[in-house]
Amino acid sequence: MITKADILGANILIVDDQEANVALLEQTLREAGYGAVSSTRDSTQVCALHRQHHYDLILLDLQMPGLDGFQVMEGLKEIEAGGYLPVLVLTAQPGHKLRALKAGAKDFVSKPFDLAEVLLRVHNMLEVRLLHLKTKKLYEQVLAEQKESFERSAQAGAMVGVKKEVRLATPWLQSLRLRLPWLQVNLLTSFAAAAVVGLFYETIDRLLILTIFLPVLADQSGNAGSQALAVTLRGMVLGELAAGQEKAQVMKEALLGLMNGALIGLVAALAMYAVAAMHHLASAPMLSLVVFLSMLGSCLIGGLCGAIVPLILKRFGTDPATASTIFLTTATNVASLGLFLGLATLLVK
Repeated sequence: MITKADILGANILIVDDQEANVALLEQTLREAGYGAVSSTRDSTQVCALHRQHHYDLILLDLQMPGLDGFQVMEGLKEIEAGGYLPVLVLTAQPGHKLRALKAGAKDFVSKPFDLAEVLLRVHNMLEVRLLHLKTKKLYEQVLAEQKESFERSAQAGAMVGVKKEVRLATPWLQSLRLRLPWLQVNLLTSFAAAAVVGLFYETIDRLLILTIFLPVLADQSGNAGSQALAVTLRGMVLGELAAGQEKAQVMKEALLGLMNGALIGLVAALAMYAVAAMHHLASAPMLSLVVFLSMLGSCLIGGLCGAIVPLILKRFGTDPATASTIFLTTATNVASLGLFLGLATLLVK
């Protein structure tokens, strides 16, 4: 979570051509405990400074010589690849407020300054900005760890009735020919998970708190699937999964996924409720229900896919050890993200 120390340590830039305004804002922020406050009266230097220092918040005057605030924001858009402008505009013109928000600014402060309002808006913007950056980093980290967790060593191939497997002694050119098609398939299937997130962009934008639990759901459903996959592959390799026992194995893993999802979902739902309550969200109970149902469904689907995918690949004569994780990752990512964001869209208003 974002702490008070994180907020007070954020990197802030003040941009205003009036020396009195700069001095007043700097003094106000420093007296409030902000320790990394800098300023410039030259609007043409803002983009270069942001490239160098990566500010968490820019307090930007709209009416300045050289480049006005709107032109500065256009330049910042080229730097912020994600499209998020950490800009709090300063303006004395009521008509500029809506235009500034449409241009990408996240909030505004009217001149002459109400210093209590300035501090409140700065605090709120930094909390959202730092939470966004932190959860984005965590999400990327968890996805990377999830991919690694799917790498299971298994002696598949001829032992499970597949002849075209990659072994240690396989020449590199042949290994490339056998592996590359599956990596190309993996690239295409990865777009499915990205498309799911894109479908619910408005929901994520409305409920930023959802981003905290996206990696949690993806990680847990992926782990449930990888556990089922490891057990199924081991049974295939060692000959423990005899013909006719496939249905029983699938049902067992589905039941385990359902039970694990329920138990884990309760803990995750309580965590969501606590986080939402800390942010004074009236939808905290419904958000916790969404987390519980999503975890339940995601782990169920993970268990099912972990058992079914290698069996299907074996039937089609494909090496389960090489290809299973590709389809399993796609299924668990799409299921967890789709369930979570879909339920949030339907149930949280």
